[in-house]
Amino acid sequence: MAITIGQVAPDFTLFNSEKKPVTLSGLKGQTVLLLFFPQAFTSVCTKELCGVRDNITRYQSVNASVFGISVDSVFTLAKFKEEQQFNFPLLSDFNKDVAEAYGSLYQDWILNMRGVSKRSAFVIDKDGIVQYAEVLESAGDVPDFEKINAVLDSLR
Repeated sequence: MAITIGQVAPDFTLFNSEKKPVTLSGLKGQTVLLLFFPQAFTSVCTKELCGVRDNITRYQSVNASVFGISVDSVFTLAKFKEEQQFNFPLLSDFNKDVAEAYGSLYQDWILNMRGVSKRSAFVIDKDGIVQYAEVLESAGDVPDFEKINAVLDSLR
């Protein structure tokens, strides 16, 4: 199902790389940036998330909480976060329920893999309403961070 701007963001609870649950509705009152990515340790995913890491003060300056989400296990994400020194949480959607709810799931991907997150970005405002939605069909593309930043600036 495609997520559209103006709709209530589908709620979820996922475990972070520290094995602690994170619930979207528990973040109400905060602006949230969700970044779905196909797989840890792959080149484009690493480059995208390192860019977020290196610009985290940009997101902090607009009081946005950033979360990376993939279908990798919490154990894989913990190692990925440690090696890349990510300064924002990574959430495991191992069961693929959240990626599916956000319309961000490949049915067929490379090497006959099924059920991998599509690279996508969603900005959710303090009331839990989607203000930006971008789902990319090509895993080699990255979200439009200029547009994301413009939306985040407008929500200050």
